[in-house]
Amino acid sequence: MLHANALPQASRRVQLRPIALDGAMRIGLCLLIALAAWMLIGCRSESQTPVKPGTVGWRPIGEWSGRENTQTESFNIESGQLRIKWETKNETSPGAGRFKVMVQSAVSGRPIALAVQHLGVGKDTAYVSDEPRLYFLLIESSGIDWTVKVEEAVVAAGPSRP
Repeated sequence: MLHANALPQASRRVQLRPIALDGAMRIGLCLLIALAAWMLIGCRSESQTPVKPGTVGWRPIGEWSGRENTQTESFNIESGQLRIKWETKNETSPGAGRFKVMVQSAVSGRPIALAVQHLGVGKDTAYVSDEPRLYFLLIESSGIDWTVKVEEAVVAAGPSRP
């Protein structure tokens, strides 16, 4: 059995003395500290510049033209956003040309939106917002030539983060 007096002494005083640095050592130490700080700043996980949201672009889906009633083939719109550019011309009698574009569901056949209803010569753009699905256009026309272009909204990716 050990007595309390037999235990080794656990505490011993240590004296710290300042280290004398000459000019070259001071410069080297300052450079080392600056390099370490620069590396820490460069290794941050977040960028300081904010990521801008993507911009909307338009992807061509289809183009049709004619003079009579037409039903287009079906087309897929994944974003649910359509842009319909249309133009009418070569009217047989001034003011008598009739033009109508109905957006329909290719799944159920039901009407989604009346995109265009126009009399006479003209040109414009119509926008339709709905759910992603298959669509087709039902075009009614009399006495006028027409052209229709369908585009889908697509969002361009913003700048990527490092």
